[in-house]
Amino acid sequence: MNESNRIEFKRELNDKLEREVVGFLNYREGGVIYIGIDDDGSVFGVDDIDEVQLKIKDRLKNNILPSSMGLFDIIAEEQKGKDIIKIIVASGPEKPYYIKKLGMSENGCFVRVGGSTEPMPVRMIEKLFAKRTRNSLGRIKSQQQDLRFEQLKIYYEESGKKLNNQFASNLGLLAEKSLYNYVAFLVSDVNSISVKVAKYKGTNRVKLIENNEFGYCSLMKAAKQVLDKLDLENRTRTEISSKLRIEKRLWNPVAIREAVINAIVHNDYTREIPPKFEIFDDRIEITSTGGLPEDLSREEFFSGFSVPRNQEIMRIFKDLNLVEHLGSGIPRILESYPEDSFHFSENFLRMTFPNAWMLNEEVTPQDTPQVTPQVTPQVEQLLLFITAEHSRAEIQASFGLADKRNFVDKYLSPALHAGLIEMTIPDKPKHRDQKYRLTGSGILLKAQLEQKKV
Repeated sequence: MNESNRIEFKRELNDKLEREVVGFLNYREGGVIYIGIDDDGSVFGVDDIDEVQLKIKDRLKNNILPSSMGLFDIIAEEQKGKDIIKIIVASGPEKPYYIKKLGMSENGCFVRVGGSTEPMPVRMIEKLFAKRTRNSLGRIKSQQQDLRFEQLKIYYEESGKKLNNQFASNLGLLAEKSLYNYVAFLVSDVNSISVKVAKYKGTNRVKLIENNEFGYCSLMKAAKQVLDKLDLENRTRTEISSKLRIEKRLWNPVAIREAVINAIVHNDYTREIPPKFEIFDDRIEITSTGGLPEDLSREEFFSGFSVPRNQEIMRIFKDLNLVEHLGSGIPRILESYPEDSFHFSENFLRMTFPNAWMLNEEVTPQDTPQVTPQVTPQVEQLLLFITAEHSRAEIQASFGLADKRNFVDKYLSPALHAGLIEMTIPDKPKHRDQKYRLTGSGILLKAQLEQKKV
């Protein structure tokens, strides 16, 4: 491991810490700072690691503006038998960040440039300030000010922490003039946010057999209720052979937990549309409002770069140990499910996870319809190719086909009619930005096809 645009080494905690953190907050990819490692990679370690961690948290909490709470993690690690500290810094949503005592100037604003942290030019400061998110949850005043937080206090106590009389200010629950903001509304005991878990018979939304509402309460309580419900639905099936007894759950529980927390923490609540969770015979779909955060690419998203949409909510979920550390959720999901399980659009992110029982036809439940439609070699080729969202021209060119009509008739149309792929802009089939992606059934069939090739 060497220093890079996202990695900084420091032999010991010094007065440049805030400068480095501000540089990563203003950098589009964030970064990691290691305390106890010299510039050449030599490990020196940290004495009294608990005290140093507390000093770091206190300095980052009090010396940087806008607030960086919820945008960094401080983790104790061991390398070569010595204790070191790892500070994970996310890219902040309210750039430019700056050192409080130096102000929003070239002296106080920094940004990562290659392997070093440099002063931010005035023109860049002005440009970022003009783009600063002014409609963040922390800046929106709650329409209700008579809020109670008994659930929040109980969850903190269960996590070994206690909220003092200044908790609203410390957790970023106040807007201007000390009024409660929209974050406070979302984590209060009673609110208007209803999180639904729907269950359908079959593979479409025609036959709704169960519709659970978890909400009108703090987001943390709603998250725990959704996790409990999905854990109950995540049944275990035992496969027995002459030599082995294998227990298989419908979905990987670690991935599902990460997906649920990701959907709730990063949902765009400014649109007043909560995340939803839908269970089908062949899959589970988890949909949150809001596409990729601004300036974050698909590749960066899948690599675990963190740009929290709601930093105050992220901070609370981290305090309650519902989030392990920044950037860990998506890589954990990818350990069990491929990238094409994620479907992005301008306004939504949908995660689709196939039913593991149905990936093996021999153990498919008797009362569950088979999801192995007979498809042509051309449709098989199309399903195996699609990994994300692709335009017609992109797919056609990859297949080396010159005739558009032949490609549409033999590949696209049959897959669309079979419900194996879908348009990203279904209400405008001929839109110039039209792309195609796998449906839940398409993901399942692709997995079956890939299994047969092994």
